[in-house]
Amino acid sequence: MRGKSNEHVTLQNFGAFFLQEKFDVIYNQCNEDFKQLVSSEQFNEIAKAFNANVTNYELFRKSTINHVNHCTWIDAQQDKAINIIIDAHNIIHRLLLKPFVVFPESDKKYTQNTYMMPIKEEWYVFWGGGNEFVNYHYAYETQRYAYDLVMMNNGTTYKDSAMVNDNYYAFNSEVTAPADGRVIKVVHHLKDNIPGEINELEPAGNLIIIEHKNNEYSMVAHLKNNSSRVHEGDRVRQGDVIALCGNSGNSSEPHIHFQVMDSPDYMNCKSIRIRFADGKEPIQGDVIKNTLK
Repeated sequence: MRGKSNEHVTLQNFGAFFLQEKFDVIYNQCNEDFKQLVSSEQFNEIAKAFNANVTNYELFRKSTINHVNHCTWIDAQQDKAINIIIDAHNIIHRLLLKPFVVFPESDKKYTQNTYMMPIKEEWYVFWGGGNEFVNYHYAYETQRYAYDLVMMNNGTTYKDSAMVNDNYYAFNSEVTAPADGRVIKVVHHLKDNIPGEINELEPAGNLIIIEHKNNEYSMVAHLKNNSSRVHEGDRVRQGDVIALCGNSGNSSEPHIHFQVMDSPDYMNCKSIRIRFADGKEPIQGDVIKNTLK
């Protein structure tokens, strides 16, 4: 079905337009990077096949960061998902069509211990939740239930130039121990990246791993160079400041990566769904705050 030239994709009509196969209208609003990867003909073919046996798409989740919307639609059977990133001018920067895959066996297993987010101030969940469309970590067993946290002010994560770490609200913010335990690994020597660049050789960057009871281990990563306030072997209490937020490792802007796992070997562990002390379970788009008294 060909789209009319005066039709325009918005967040409100995207699901209906896709179901009605107005693929030309959608494609025309994709950015040039997307068009370099996929031709109009390819997109029409892929999208039409994806629509097979779908009767409806519902908006599943929407979050906004730096004035850009991250949105996911799922079909009525929860078999298929469409994820897009669309800006304030309705330019589509990413369009992902994938099966809606979940892992019910591990989804049901929560940590035996209770934890708190490793923060002191108000933060924003950039990635987090029980599927890969709100949490890109979910596809990987080693970090399936991890969180990426940023700080925002007036809808943005930085002020002035985006190329300077100090301009990001998260940079230099205090990172805390998520539960009582013993520090068993500290990496603190890695340089912070220039925003937009990443260190693929050291994906976690500067990090701290804490051993907790019940053979559970927490990790906070992407910490600031030489900001660790603890050493291997130290005992920490929940809420103790252990480091500062940085931009090291596989990180394109200052943020905290937080996960709990069944092994101190974060490259070969199983991530565990986190049981939080307040009974809540944040998801992408949520604003969170430490409730430690």
